[in-house]
Amino acid sequence: MKVLIDCHVPFSLAHGGMQTQIEQTRARLRELGVDADYLHWWDETQRPDVIHFFGVPSGNYAGHARTKGVRFLLNNLFTATCNRSDLALTLQSVVTRVVQSLPLPAPPAWKTYREADHHVVSLQAEKVVLERVYGVPGDRVTCVPYGLSDAFLKAGPGDRSEPHLICTGTITGRKRMVELALLAQRARVPILFVGKPYSEAEPYWKAFQKLVDGQHVKYLPHTGSESQMVELLQRSRGFVLMSRFENWCLSAHEAAACGLPLLLPDQKWVRERFGSQVCCFAGRPDRDAEILRQFYDECPKLAAPKVRLYSWLEVAQDLKSVYERLLKTS
Repeated sequence: MKVLIDCHVPFSLAHGGMQTQIEQTRARLRELGVDADYLHWWDETQRPDVIHFFGVPSGNYAGHARTKGVRFLLNNLFTATCNRSDLALTLQSVVTRVVQSLPLPAPPAWKTYREADHHVVSLQAEKVVLERVYGVPGDRVTCVPYGLSDAFLKAGPGDRSEPHLICTGTITGRKRMVELALLAQRARVPILFVGKPYSEAEPYWKAFQKLVDGQHVKYLPHTGSESQMVELLQRSRGFVLMSRFENWCLSAHEAAACGLPLLLPDQKWVRERFGSQVCCFAGRPDRDAEILRQFYDECPKLAAPKVRLYSWLEVAQDLKSVYERLLKTS
């Protein structure tokens, strides 16, 4: 079985969880004996059985794959959409159906969703989006979790001896790092931010830099060392994230693996993954400052959420099964 992996955003332009997911997927599939590689757009000699595409391609990608007899699997992140309210999703599904019924061109992505041979998502909330909003049959959507590397799975709790909370992730507007830094100063709670911007020329990054005071807003550049990240997490008092939306947040799961209690936004991905085992922001600045301070004060007696954590090898095993089922139906 030959599987080629493609992606809509080059890693050199935007790092993050998708990069980790793609690199780990390829490596672990190879461990299982799957002939997995990256799709070389310039190489017309590549002959895949399956193309596993991360994101949504432009043009008639699915149609071209079909004419070549290649099975096309789409792995898109519905980070914003899957966290919308049920009412908002219902309204969006109505709009989608109305637009598709008109003699007007619909967004190309909608066509790609319908034409993909199969979809892989990480959450039931994302599967709901494909079914309700875009009309994709449920039997063409499979939920496959995200994994963690052995460094995190074997880490366990540390001494949590440092007086700060920790927040890890890209310094960007979607993660709301500036807003969290301002909240930390308001609540007088020390938070260590670990991450890097997409570009140091971004105004958002410059605004964040101005808030770093070494007291309530501490900062360390992104680390590519898993052992160092494990150590930073294990020593921290607790983990906090206030992003606008996520799907399966790797940072939160890494923190849980290292024994940290979590303070997260009250969103669907949080409720699906952690239920009532984590603390949540209220979504109001005045109330959130109180919640942050209370979480900080109570952290020493709070425990990490007890949820199933997966290895990337388990993820690859699930994906291999999806590919095999897909090829049997071709």
